[in-house]
Amino acid sequence: MRILLIEDDRLIGDGIKVGLGKMGFSVDWFVSGEHGSTALNTVPYDAVLLDLTLPERDGLEILRAWRQQSHDVPVLILTARDALEQRVEGLQQGADDYLCKPFALSEVAARLQALIRRRHGQLQPTLQHANVIYSPASHSVLRDGEPVMLRSRELALLELFMRNPGRVLTRAQLEEKLYSWDDEVTSNAVEVHIHHLRKKLGSGFIRTVHGIGYRLGEKPCAK
Repeated sequence: MRILLIEDDRLIGDGIKVGLGKMGFSVDWFVSGEHGSTALNTVPYDAVLLDLTLPERDGLEILRAWRQQSHDVPVLILTARDALEQRVEGLQQGADDYLCKPFALSEVAARLQALIRRRHGQLQPTLQHANVIYSPASHSVLRDGEPVMLRSRELALLELFMRNPGRVLTRAQLEEKLYSWDDEVTSNAVEVHIHHLRKKLGSGFIRTVHGIGYRLGEKPCAK
């Protein structure tokens, strides 16, 4: 899942970017409110982490403008403004959740997963397709009840497919979700990840739609 982070505290921002990256998220981080506010127009982000006290442009102003432009991406506010009236104002301006500093990275990840799950209309904490069950919270995968070890990019790719059952995803769409602007992407990176998923989850788990992209297989996968 690709996340937009707007945070001017470099220590906090770096910690979030690195930490969420290890959990399988792809994070684009901006310290400028002005630059970060326009990023939402260029990439289909799954969620936003937004600080309120930013240089150049206040976080609430950014949030208000996004909602006026009909951006429906989930927004989790991260801020030191912990007064009740400030939290209420943030939610009234269109925030989906609110987390005060200091916070635990594990809670940030859990709240992001909950927001993304809600956006996709998936209320259950686990995702299942055929004989594969994936838990985004614990990053655990079961195939026929047996654990399967996947790398972070493979987990991100698996989650993307399982949150979009029946949808054909192009390579460009997959790259947009898997990689941030800081990542170097080789020409066959997506194909390599899909190859590894097929080896671990079954050759029919992901189908190729020739000339278009990839989708989840329609039949249960046999070992």
